[in-house]
Formats: sequence, C-alpha cells, structure tokens
Amino acid sequence: MRGSDNLDHDAALLLETVRAAGELGLALARKPDLQRWTKPDGTPVTEGDLAIDQLIQSRLRSARPGDGVLSEETPDGPDRLGCHRLWIVDPIDGTRAFSEGRTEWCVAAALVVAGRPVLASVFQPITGDVFLARAGEGSTLNGAPLAMADPPTLEGARIAGSRKALAQLSPAGVSGDSSGALPLQLRLAAVAAGRLDGAVSLGPRNDWDLAAGELLVIEAGGTVSSTDGRRYVYNQAEPWQQGLVAAGARRHAALITALRTSGP
Repeated sequence: MRGSDNLDHDAALLLETVRAAGELGLALARKPDLQRWTKPDGTPVTEGDLAIDQLIQSRLRSARPGDGVLSEETPDGPDRLGCHRLWIVDPIDGTRAFSEGRTEWCVAAALVVAGRPVLASVFQPITGDVFLARAGEGSTLNGAPLAMADPPTLEGARIAGSRKALAQLSPAGVSGDSSGALPLQLRLAAVAAGRLDGAVSLGPRNDWDLAAGELLVIEAGGTVSSTDGRRYVYNQAEPWQQGLVAAGARRHAALITALRTSGP
C-alpha cells in the first residue's frame, strides 16, 4: 500500500477518534458529580481527561499497534523514542474550562513521523468546529480551506499571549487579545482560521499543547517556531519546546525581532 493511501486511512482514524473523544467529553461534562482533582504539578485534571485518554489510546493502539503514543494523561517512557511514527495527544486542552462548563476546551491529536507532524486535528465539541490539517495539503475548518492573511506590520495585530509576552510586544504596536485565555491548541486553531493574527507564549510548552495546532497554522500558510526562531522537532527525550511564536510568515519574523529587541 502506498504511503499516501496509508495517510488517508490515518486521517480517517484520526477524525473518527477525536469525534468520539469529543462526544464522550460532552457526555461527561454534563455529570453533576464530575470528579476533579489537582495533579502534583498543580494543574487540574478530571475523570473526563482520563476517560478520553483511555478511549483515544485504545483506538490508536488497536488500529496502529506499531505506533507510539505520547499523551498528557499517561506517564511518559523511553519506548516511544524508538518509534518512527508517534501520535501526540491532548485528551482535553482546557481542563479548567471543561470542569467549569465553559466552551473553551478541545480534543487535539497529531501524527508525527520522523519528528514532524503530518496529520493533525483539533475538535471543539461544544461549537462543533473540526480543524484538520495534512502536511502539504492544507488546513480546513469544517471542510472549508483555511488561508491566513499576512500583512508586514504588527501595528494593531491581535496577538494572544500572556501579560508578560504582550508587554514585550506592545512597543511594536501589538494589540493584546483576550483570546489569550484560550488553551494553546485553540489559540493556534484561531490563528490558522484568521480569528487571531498570532500567538506568543514564553517558557517551555509541552508537545501535546503544540503539535496539532502547529500543523494547522503551517498548512494555513503560517509559520510556527520556538521564541528563538527554531523549528520544533518532536519525539525527543524531553517532550517540550521552548516557547511559541505563531503567525503569518512576515508577522512571525516581526514577532521574533520584537521579542529579541525587548527581551532581557
């Protein structure tokens, strides 16, 4: 079977899996006694995160037993490093919003081959929005192709980010956006869809918060990198990247320059 045929089957598997995960999330979100607690690192987790993780892992491992899986809710191990193909999964990105009954949560998954994403989907169950990207073939939102605008200036650009990041960018005329409250995968999806002009995040960010959204932005015509301008490489020993800068190519370059100019 040709590689493109394999990827067709992978894309179908990915969409079926994230949709099923999202439907399970919707059902669990309605539970009046949803169990929730805090992980040792201080981040929230719910029974929904764990149930969705189990569903996704079961489907992926059953259908692709030779692939590795890296998920936020499953302990990491060295076995994945020997896998040419790795699924990177965030069962619920936006756990706090999920547990509080808000809309700002999603299911995200990407297939990484030789360190780079080749398939990705972000599904926001409450809105029904399904983002899909395939390397070299573009990004879509609910089946409609996405293409990002890319003006050369940052003046008035709607950039999602933390207060610290936006403070560093304010001299360049960036307009901070309240969408900075979105989880990273939804920020990246919003950039790909043109709902935001860019996203910046300082400090280490986990692979499961980035891989799917990165491919969405790239295939919509944008650029994604660490804060020092380096391209991400996934399936490394440490599953994180040093910061995030995502925007159209010209705005991305301007953001990198602005961060270097204003940084410590």
